[in-house]
Amino acid sequence: MRTRQKALAVLLLGLATLLGLGGLAPATHAEPPSTAQATGLTIQDGRLVESNGNDFVIRGVSHPHAWYPQETQSFADIKAKGANTVRVVLSSGHSGTAANTPEDVANVVSTCKENKLICVLEVHDTTGYGDPGAGQASLDQAADYWISLQDVLAGEENYVIVNIGNEPYGNNNAAAWTDATVGAVTKLRDAGFQHTLMVDAPNWGQDHEGIMRSTAQQVYDADTTGNTIFSVHMYGVYQDAQTINDYLNSFVDAGLPLVVGEFGHNHSDGDPDEDTIMATTTELGLGYMGWSWSGNGGGVEYLDMVIGFDPNQLSEWGERFFNGANGIAETSQEATIYQ
Repeated sequence: MRTRQKALAVLLLGLATLLGLGGLAPATHAEPPSTAQATGLTIQDGRLVESNGNDFVIRGVSHPHAWYPQETQSFADIKAKGANTVRVVLSSGHSGTAANTPEDVANVVSTCKENKLICVLEVHDTTGYGDPGAGQASLDQAADYWISLQDVLAGEENYVIVNIGNEPYGNNNAAAWTDATVGAVTKLRDAGFQHTLMVDAPNWGQDHEGIMRSTAQQVYDADTTGNTIFSVHMYGVYQDAQTINDYLNSFVDAGLPLVVGEFGHNHSDGDPDEDTIMATTTELGLGYMGWSWSGNGGGVEYLDMVIGFDPNQLSEWGERFFNGANGIAETSQEATIYQ
């Protein structure tokens, strides 16, 4: 999702049926060979767990830090609404916004920890890569950016998940996603990253071609630590309960970790079924992160959870997300690292 211009939505809603093609077989998967010592947040048996073995179910909010760096109070406000995670937009400097410096990222991590939030850091310059008017950074370039931050991220594995690139392919050449994702994961592991890595789906995050769904095992096996979690973004492709349930259950049945990394209550490409998204993730014990706290523009202002970064002005979407059935107030539990 991009905030400051109208999103280049996935227009092929009829292709949602393709989500049923090339699906993951509901079978136990072979664990990748690993000689690395797991540390911090890790993946165990298809689940995200803390270092003490406690299951951690993400209940988070995206915050557009790269575009609104002055809005640091938002971290405390998001925590006060009950979230256990914040997904932080960062820029690698490839798409018109200055790169977030190591010092700034270190401050973001410190602020997350002060507010007892797990910090999912994401590079936004990859958004829709390959489509006209989309992000200009490849996954390989995003990996280089993460390596430039390694000194400030090392040792934070209990608190930080590295979301390598937001919605890293659009609809053009989306099949390149698999090899590019394997390459980025491998590059970060070769550089010594021990963090749990989060990888977004292609097709503007919605995977309507089923590329991530059908090749997730290949990507997972490429991670020598076994600590990669997959992220699907649910907007207009996910308008009906069956499509949502089929997609989420395909990963659970395959024993592969999944989070709904973005979703909303409405969008320019259709009307997502947020009630089913929230109910099914809760039933399956899967994480979700809503888009987004505030600051949306270009026609998608309805996705602001609060108006003008004011936590006392919940929007319709914010009220649903935080206080509705299967919402943050009802289902979020603080990470035990902070207890």
